[in-house]
Amino acid sequence: MSVTAGAIARKILGPRYAGYVRRLLRRRLSGFEWYLSVFNQKSGLEIGGPSPIFSEDGAIPVYNMLGSLDNCLFSRRTIWEGEVQDGLRFRYHPLRPVGYQFVMEGAKLLAIGDASYDCVLASHTLEHIANPLQALKEWKRVSRKDGLLLLLLPHRDGTFDWRRPPTSLAHMSEDYSRNTGEDDLTHLSEVLELHDLRRDPPAGSFENLRSRCQENYVHRAMHHHVFDTPTAVVMLDHAGFQVLRVDHLKPFHIILVARCCEQTPDNGAFLAPDAEYRRHSPFPSDHQRRQA
Repeated sequence: MSVTAGAIARKILGPRYAGYVRRLLRRRLSGFEWYLSVFNQKSGLEIGGPSPIFSEDGAIPVYNMLGSLDNCLFSRRTIWEGEVQDGLRFRYHPLRPVGYQFVMEGAKLLAIGDASYDCVLASHTLEHIANPLQALKEWKRVSRKDGLLLLLLPHRDGTFDWRRPPTSLAHMSEDYSRNTGEDDLTHLSEVLELHDLRRDPPAGSFENLRSRCQENYVHRAMHHHVFDTPTAVVMLDHAGFQVLRVDHLKPFHIILVARCCEQTPDNGAFLAPDAEYRRHSPFPSDHQRRQA
């Protein structure tokens, strides 16, 4: 709904019914009802956020269904959320209780005890973390037995990363072995060479991009790692998660739901060259990897 159309609808229908019409017109993920049932009344921790895609008007409106939700941001000031403070200050839904706002690294949840939550949510966050396997290990630690992970990642085909190759599991494993920290700039040269500024207007000029990336420890805007769907599935399998569902949403969303496992997960159906998600993926490189 355009700004003009929205203004007219509010004038004619009133704000309540204009909101109803806007919700009818929003783009939902096909099968979003499954997500609502799975996350119904769960206690959650979101890394980053709040995320519009989880909101009442979003494609996967799980905020409506969660019983409670706390949040973790890496700093008291971010380029996405502005200023935040620790405490009961995380407002993610007008009809839900305010959650606790933690300020700490998403890969080192030092203030949170083991088995504290039913689920962890992370929308377009993990690619900004230098050590993704360390982060996933922490997210498992703070999850209860059979806890759930709702993970959204940017598919390289639809983003400014399309020129960069998907990050290998070997590289992520090396980051984990080396205990790579958030001050790591291993990928800086690749980003500066292959980042497509035409697909990233907020980055501004090349000089602005370089300056921001060189100060990434402060801004955390750089994508350390690049994902297509097979890369994401392999990563979750290696981290000990049982993949439950894989979806896609244009222009660039990979959507995965996984369950924490105490034993080795059985992800054969998702790891297979003819996995169902590959056949239905809207992203060309998923099909190219299948043919290879």
